[in-house]
Amino acid sequence: MSAPAEPAAPAAPAADEGITWWYRWLCRLAGVLGGLSCALAGLFNCITVHPLNIAAGVWMMLNAFVLFLCEAPFCCQFVEFANAVSARADKLRPWQKAAFYCGMAVFPVILSMTLTTVLGNAIAFATGVLYGLSALGKKGDAISYARMQQLHKQTNEEGPAVTVEGQVV
Repeated sequence: MSAPAEPAAPAAPAADEGITWWYRWLCRLAGVLGGLSCALAGLFNCITVHPLNIAAGVWMMLNAFVLFLCEAPFCCQFVEFANAVSARADKLRPWQKAAFYCGMAVFPVILSMTLTTVLGNAIAFATGVLYGLSALGKKGDAISYARMQQLHKQTNEEGPAVTVEGQVV
C-alpha cells in the first residue's frame, strides 16, 4: 500500500521573509523609477560619438529593460516571457536582488563616468540598496532590547555567570 499523497504546498516567495507590504511596494516603485531613469539617461547618453558613452547608454537601456521585467512585468506585455522572469525574480532572496541591481547599476558608471551616467543609475542603485536593507531583517523592538540590557547589566554586577557546561556567560 502506498502512503496518501500529500498536497504540494505552494512555495512561499523569498520576499515574504519579514518584509512588510509597504516596503515591498517601495522597492517595486524604486525599481520602476530606476528603470525609467536608466532608460531616459541611457537614450540621452547614446547621442554622442564617444564609443564608451554609447556602450554605457546601451547598457543602461538594458538595465532599464531588466528592471521593468523583474519589478513590473505589466510594463512589458509584448514580451512573452515577462511573467516567467518576474516570477523567477520574486523567488530570489533580497540580498541576491541587491547584489544584482547594484552590480547592474555600477557597470555603466565604470564604463563612462559622466554626470548623465551617474544620475541615470542612481535610482537603480538605490533599488539595490533598498533590497539590501531588507536583507538585514527587521529591527528589534524596544522592550526586548531593554530586557536584554537589563539582563546584561545584572550579569555584570553579579560577576560572570557560569553555566552547567562550565562556560562563562
